[in-house]
Amino acid sequence: MELRKTLAVITGSTGRLGSEIALALAQAGCNCICHYNKNREKAKSIVEKIQHYKVKAEAVQAELTDEKQIENLFEKAGRLGKPQILINSAAVFSRQPLEQVSFGEAQKVLNINLTAAILTSRAFAKSINENFPNSTSVAGKIINIADAGALRPWAGFVLYCSSKAGLIGATKALAKELAPAICVNAIAPGIVTWPDEFDEQQKERQLSFIPIKRTARPEEITNALKFLLENDYITGQVLCVDGGRSI
Repeated sequence: MELRKTLAVITGSTGRLGSEIALALAQAGCNCICHYNKNREKAKSIVEKIQHYKVKAEAVQAELTDEKQIENLFEKAGRLGKPQILINSAAVFSRQPLEQVSFGEAQKVLNINLTAAILTSRAFAKSINENFPNSTSVAGKIINIADAGALRPWAGFVLYCSSKAGLIGATKALAKELAPAICVNAIAPGIVTWPDEFDEQQKERQLSFIPIKRTARPEEITNALKFLLENDYITGQVLCVDGGRSI
C-alpha cells in the first residue's frame, strides 16, 4: 500500500502511543482522522502538528462504546476521502488484583479494549466494501494495537491482559473473514512509557525481564506499523516489538 495521500483513521489518537502513530503516519504522507473521546484540546493540537506535514487532518469525537457514534466517525471521515487504514489504538490501562475485579470494571475494559475495536473494524469494512466493491486486491489495512502483556500476562492485570489477548484473537479471525480486500494485523508493543505509579524499583524489575534491557522508542513502534501497512502479503499476524519480552 502506498501511504502517501491515503486516509487513515486513528482511534485513541490523544493517547501516548496513539498520538505518536498519528504523527508518524502524517509524516509518511497520510491524511488523518484523529479520533478522541474527551481530550478535545489535545486532539486539536495533534491536528495542528499534522498539518505542518502538508497533509489533511481532522479531529473527530466519538464514544466507541456507542455503535451510532462509531458509524458517525466514519461518516465524518468521508469528508476527507475514502478511509483505507484503520489503527485501533484506543484503550484503557486497568490494574487491579483479582479480588478487586468487579463486573462493571470488567465490562468497561473489555468494551473499550476489545469490543470497540471489533465494531470500528466492522464500520471500516463496510466503508471499504462500499468504496472498493468487488475488490480482488488489498484495498484496506487494519492494525490493532495489542500488548506484550497479551502474550506474557502480568499478575494484577487480569482484565487488561485478557482484553489484549482477546484483541489478538479478533485480529486473526478478522484477517480470515475480511481477506482479500482487507489485511488485518496486530502490533504487540512492550514498554514505551512507564505507568505514572511505577517507582525506580518497579522499573528495574520490569527491565530485568527484557533481553534488550530498555524501553522501546516510539519510532520503533511506528516503524513496525508502517512496515505492516506497506506489505500487502501479511495478514493475521502479531508483530512483537518488545525487546524480547515475549520470548
